[in-house]
Amino acid sequence: MKKFKSTFLTLVFLSLIIGSCFAQGNKEDAATLEDKISLKVLNYYDTTEPGYEKERQIWQNFRDNNPDIELITEDLCNEAFHQKVSAYIASGNLPDVMYMYPSGRSEALHKNKLVKDLAPLLGEEFLSNFVSTTLDVKTQSSGYLAELPQSICYSTVVYTNKGLLDSLNLEVPKTYEELKALVPILRAHGIQTVLMANKDDWVMQSCLFSTIAGRYVGTKWFDDVKAGKVKFTDPEFVNALKMLETMYNDNVISRNTIQIAYGEAPGLFASGKAAFYIDGDWKQSAFLTNETTGEALIPPEKQKNELELIALPALPGEKFPGVVSATLGCGFGISSAIPDGSEKEKAAVKLIKYLYSTEVQQQYLDIGRYVPSRKDVSADNVEPIIKKMMKYYSQSNSTCYVLDSALDPSVYTVLNKVLQEIGMGVKTPNQAAIEIQNAMDTFLNNK
Repeated sequence: MKKFKSTFLTLVFLSLIIGSCFAQGNKEDAATLEDKISLKVLNYYDTTEPGYEKERQIWQNFRDNNPDIELITEDLCNEAFHQKVSAYIASGNLPDVMYMYPSGRSEALHKNKLVKDLAPLLGEEFLSNFVSTTLDVKTQSSGYLAELPQSICYSTVVYTNKGLLDSLNLEVPKTYEELKALVPILRAHGIQTVLMANKDDWVMQSCLFSTIAGRYVGTKWFDDVKAGKVKFTDPEFVNALKMLETMYNDNVISRNTIQIAYGEAPGLFASGKAAFYIDGDWKQSAFLTNETTGEALIPPEKQKNELELIALPALPGEKFPGVVSATLGCGFGISSAIPDGSEKEKAAVKLIKYLYSTEVQQQYLDIGRYVPSRKDVSADNVEPIIKKMMKYYSQSNSTCYVLDSALDPSVYTVLNKVLQEIGMGVKTPNQAAIEIQNAMDTFLNNK
């Protein structure tokens, strides 16, 4: 009995010690969880594109190297992204770090000062690594560096199947007349001339019409229309709308493109269904080699020998020859709701600096997401299409507005709609111009 009591007391004593250790451990674990900073991040990415695995790894690397910061990321693209941003703004509960535009579709974030000024947070030494034009705060509708542009974005690039043209003994067109002359020849072989993904109504405005309008009225004209000095119903702008109508009537762009969704077009172009494909520079990534499968819509050898990237051919009667629509690229901003000087703010700044580091920007160049605004990245080991895109940049000397970056959302949403209606043949250029001007008048009256 004495031996039993002794053993029992020993077990009780040990259990108290072990219980105390476990209790202490739980307190430490709880403290660790409480000390961990959580950042909610809204990212813009098409998860179906070839570089998505590397994109995920970029974010995972930050998690691995910063165990004290918890990232809760959300990847969206196209209209789903913009709808989610609107929902966040309406709820008053923004993500801590979010992908955004320098103006246009992120206008509410800028106007309502919902994001912080990054300049004092990142500092002059860090910002000195970037192309100076991307730091011009006059280009951001907030009037300060609300987001650090990752690139200079060209929204009109004519991806050209040079191999297909060569096989038919056809030349790359330099004028609209030469482009139009290709239509019957290509049609005889079952090939479309210009392919676009016009089911999404922003595509025509952003990726083609912005350049058409820039060629006919220039940049200052849009500054004047926002000041009420000129109108969308003026002949020079109506001529731009008529040019688009002509492209549809000439079957340079098929009206069937209004049935093509944004994700479908790259595959159709790569398979030889069209001689030309018009989209933004960002779409280069769709043609790159997928690291997971080792396959590419356009293999590197074909990128090198059979693909060209050209500007929109000269249009009849254009007043500003050769201009191409471009804007400062998107980037990440930090929610103003985060307390100044807080640990959470420091964590958000750490994430931003990581995403804009030489290492990460190099990876984004490698997967063709964009040509970075950071100055110390190398193009030595990238696929041919990326090198050709960088050459396209260097040869594009004159730019004009991307209209959804220059106009208020209440105006460009109407513009998007009527451009699609012109494509469907249900609205004339004059009718479209009146509707756009009505939206502008409402905007001006409510300022």
